[in-house]
Amino acid sequence: MRLRLLDLLACPSCRHFPLQLHIFEEVVEEVKAPGEPPLCELYCAYKGGKVGEVGETPCEECVKRDIVSGLLLCPSCGAWYPIIDSIPRMLPPGHPLRSDKQYREALERYADRLPGELRSRIFG
Repeated sequence: MRLRLLDLLACPSCRHFPLQLHIFEEVVEEVKAPGEPPLCELYCAYKGGKVGEVGETPCEECVKRDIVSGLLLCPSCGAWYPIIDSIPRMLPPGHPLRSDKQYREALERYADRLPGELRSRIFG
């Protein structure tokens, strides 16, 4: 998942924006920015704030980052969405196609990197 995707994602459960990102594994690739900064309209995930309030946006560095494994968390409703193999799994809790067991297994090796409250909510 490209870091700048956070400018577009909202929680599918409650529509909160922006989501919190916990990065476990990422790669940096040589990619050129597809335009002039700022590339994001509302939220700069690289600096963790609203575009216009964070100062200069380092778009050239941001577009190079690909999150391979991580977790998106909604600070409003508490829903969590794993990033597995660079793909954010955005099915809301309770959705019949969502597999929390599979998601937990994919995140298990990163459990020690999660805040205690979040770790206990996900892993029990």
